[in-house]
Amino acid sequence: MSAHGTPIPMQSLAAGPLTGTADVPGDKSISHRSLILGALSIGETRISGLLEGQDVLDTAKAMRAFGAEVTDLGGGNWRVQGVGVGGFAEPDNVIDCGNSGTGVRLIMGAMATSPITATFTGDASLNKRPMARVTDPLALFGAQSVGREGGRLPMTIVGAADPVPVRYVVPVPSAQVKSAVLLAGLNAPGQTVVIEKEATRDHTERMLAGFGATITSEDSDEGRVITLTGQPELTGQTIVVPRDPSSAAFPVCAALIVPGSDVLVPNIGLNPTRAGLFETLRDMGADLTYENPREEGGEPVADLRARFSPDLKGIEVPPERAASMIDEYPILSVVAAYAEGQTVMRGVKELRVKESDRIDAMATGLRANGIEVEEAEDWWIVTGRGHGNVPGGAEVESHLDHRIAMSFLCLGMASNAPVRVDDGGPIATSFPIFEPLMASLGARIERLA
Repeated sequence: MSAHGTPIPMQSLAAGPLTGTADVPGDKSISHRSLILGALSIGETRISGLLEGQDVLDTAKAMRAFGAEVTDLGGGNWRVQGVGVGGFAEPDNVIDCGNSGTGVRLIMGAMATSPITATFTGDASLNKRPMARVTDPLALFGAQSVGREGGRLPMTIVGAADPVPVRYVVPVPSAQVKSAVLLAGLNAPGQTVVIEKEATRDHTERMLAGFGATITSEDSDEGRVITLTGQPELTGQTIVVPRDPSSAAFPVCAALIVPGSDVLVPNIGLNPTRAGLFETLRDMGADLTYENPREEGGEPVADLRARFSPDLKGIEVPPERAASMIDEYPILSVVAAYAEGQTVMRGVKELRVKESDRIDAMATGLRANGIEVEEAEDWWIVTGRGHGNVPGGAEVESHLDHRIAMSFLCLGMASNAPVRVDDGGPIATSFPIFEPLMASLGARIERLA
């Protein structure tokens, strides 16, 4: 069943060329952070281009519950009247974060150093996901948590009345964990230090600085050392949200595998901690070009053009690139199915604890559609069949995971037989305009319900 209702079975069929402009939604990571940092600021934050998928809308509701005034002005434009660092009020009801692991973990961090209590829950998928990776470092500040067995939602967080600053080494590459600790550090005295052995997306650091926090980042023998000075007065900002590279991945990758395609995705965020997929696709021989590179709101952006690439080659993806493209491995594996030879993906055990076990979900679905896949705990290998040789024809389970559903719908756009997914409903959590956008480019996606 879908994240928020009755299952919506879908299928995709081979189509003619995908052509035109793909105006994908705003960046989900920046959208979440814009609302949360706006709520923690003094004064008004104006946001344009906000992703209005369910995940982000759930974060907006949560910020209202903690006392911020959050107003939808229409057309992706929002206003947040913040309460300041340490100004969160205790919510009256349970905070439902739907399907969003990013939302719940960042919000937990933002409230963990205020003397308030909040209970969090989510949908069936989110309530299976581990939260100890966040609650363990939050306990170092003095916060307490009580949840279900295995550190799972529903969970109650009792914020620290007298928080202390923390020095924390992130055990696995995770921008969510890093960000939760930094947000908690905002209301702790002194300096909170986060050390990551492998760099992850740095939107939180960039945006904290933009809102007025004193934060530094430097490379050392330990890794990347991020130091935040606590108890700043953040000031409301005007934010233009760039378009989401993780959403752009789907029309881009579909264009690479559908003959004759030529698709332009304007204003894509190309933060180096997020652009690993595009680098990997180029390594495979994809016809990808960046046009009009520029900087907006402290983030590098460009217009990305993707053209049909019939001679893709399998490669070994550098493991150190995993953190910059962790959400894109499902759609990469679809491109790998249309490449010649093996595409090897290592250092990706984080995929086991996303909205679903994405390695298992993709491996099972690809095999059902005629693709050879090998997998282990921390790696998987897709043996491509080359252009025109992907059988398709199977139905796959989305496991309440938006990226699994969209990836298999893209697989069916060039396979020899249609590909079906049991439930495309979760797509609305991150990419609510996926169906009409892909249809406008020439894709054939049908609802079967």
